[in-house]
Amino acid sequence: MMSEQMIRITAEDGHIFDAFHSKPENPKGGLVILQEIFGMTEQLKSVTRAWCADGYDSILPAMYDRIKPNTVISFDDMEGAQGMMKQFDPDSVVKDIRAAVAAVDRGKGVSLIGFCWGGGTATRMASILDLTATISYYGTRLAENAANGANCATLFHFGESDQHASPEVIEGVKQNILDAECYVYDAGHAFANDARANFYVEGAAKLARQRSLEFLNRVHGA
Repeated sequence: MMSEQMIRITAEDGHIFDAFHSKPENPKGGLVILQEIFGMTEQLKSVTRAWCADGYDSILPAMYDRIKPNTVISFDDMEGAQGMMKQFDPDSVVKDIRAAVAAVDRGKGVSLIGFCWGGGTATRMASILDLTATISYYGTRLAENAANGANCATLFHFGESDQHASPEVIEGVKQNILDAECYVYDAGHAFANDARANFYVEGAAKLARQRSLEFLNRVHGA
């Protein structure tokens, strides 16, 4: 049995933001889903529900609420999305994610899974927060975000033709996080987003999802 609702979370500095929460009856652990640059999209709500169906207490925080509440940007408005993303304050991002982690912490560990901006941010959080694991799908700015290593298990999914994941970037991740699990797919950026037909690669997306579930079950002892 699953339940879902929009909830309000308060960060340590008093900022209150929305989050989409999908909870199973007996969670294996907590999972925070970190957005692409488009915000709290319906596609990511579906991702959150799917992880709940697999047994994880899953939450999708509205990271843009601190900049402009209730902002969801169309997939074809890349300029607008990048403009919003550039307004993120790194320290505030940490506060909001820390609060989202606390919201699904039931004593069985909490992991992060992020896509695009969220994939890079999940990687940065791996060296900052007390986490069980992080999963990065085609993360951005990984040379910078992986620079401080990780204090938890990490999994990376790369698209071979993704401009954000050159061989040099991938090698840098492996050097900074020696035990990182890394997979490269015959795909480009955003290959797991089934709402973007020009980017979605079904075979790669399904394999990455299977590997992610096996990874989470393993690190959470589920």
